[in-house]
Amino acid sequence: MKKDEKPYHILVIEDNLGDFVILEEYLSESILHLEATHAENFKEAVELLEKNERQYDLVFLDLSLPDKSGEELVKEITGRAEEIPVVVLTGFADLEFGSRSLALGASDYLVKDDLSPAVLYKSLIYNIQRVNFISELKDSKKKYADLFQLNPSPILVYDFETLKILDVNEASVQKYGYSREEFLNMDLKDLRPKEDEAILISAVEEFWKKNGKNYKKISRHLKKNGELMDVERSPAKIKINNKDAGMVLINDITENLKYIHKIEEQNQTFKEIAWIQSHVVRAPLARLMGLVNLLEGSEDNLSEDNQKLVEYIKLSAEELDAIIRDISKKSEGIYNES
Repeated sequence: MKKDEKPYHILVIEDNLGDFVILEEYLSESILHLEATHAENFKEAVELLEKNERQYDLVFLDLSLPDKSGEELVKEITGRAEEIPVVVLTGFADLEFGSRSLALGASDYLVKDDLSPAVLYKSLIYNIQRVNFISELKDSKKKYADLFQLNPSPILVYDFETLKILDVNEASVQKYGYSREEFLNMDLKDLRPKEDEAILISAVEEFWKKNGKNYKKISRHLKKNGELMDVERSPAKIKINNKDAGMVLINDITENLKYIHKIEEQNQTFKEIAWIQSHVVRAPLARLMGLVNLLEGSEDNLSEDNQKLVEYIKLSAEELDAIIRDISKKSEGIYNES
């Protein structure tokens, strides 16, 4: 059988030198680069774990040492080993305690009389991979917890059936003014004006029917101080302890809506000004053009200077007419856009 070429560094805490030698020989049958460090008692084991110049991949622990044994021994070693997997070695008499050692922090337990090269190697590989997987899982959990807590936008997690708030991030605490403990004693209805309660329930049901896809809504939310804010809600469906739950990202758009409303008011003012310029101003201009036409019709009765004056008035009126027509076109554009 081809040996595992990956290097392994293990710590064997065993007072019986013969058992240590057998264990090392068994593992060497499967592992090409094995470094096994031997600790004959609890004191030596503690010194090696605390010193730990090279990280151990795994610890094999005999349950009965001269200076410590049993439950206290397992607790002490697993506590000092931290992320290093600890495999307990037990005799038949300690079989029941061997299984209990898992609850104390051990990764696995093996019966000494059942040891073989295959059993030892399988246990070593399985427990190293298991600890690595748990470590990756913890890192992933922390990563997503950080994404949740450090998100600058408020995020609310709630129970679908009861609408009870299950979790909030720090941004929610800052935005709404409630403490996390206060949030956890509230439901989504507490964040809405009383008159919006039916709208909320209908929106949640609609969201669930749509299976949480492409669903964004604008609604009114209440802060602790009673202040109303307009928010855009971006919800998502999640599972918590096998129960349907919702996660909502909140975007406060109060100031945006105020800004849009202000622009709309300004546009309305511009439209009114444009209408006045294109309609009210056109009436006196039309009368002026009519007078100019009358004067042109009686040029024979006008002096040369007055004829030139009429010509200037006509040119000015035509320029003003062109300006008003341009304003009319632009005002039509404003109306069409609105």
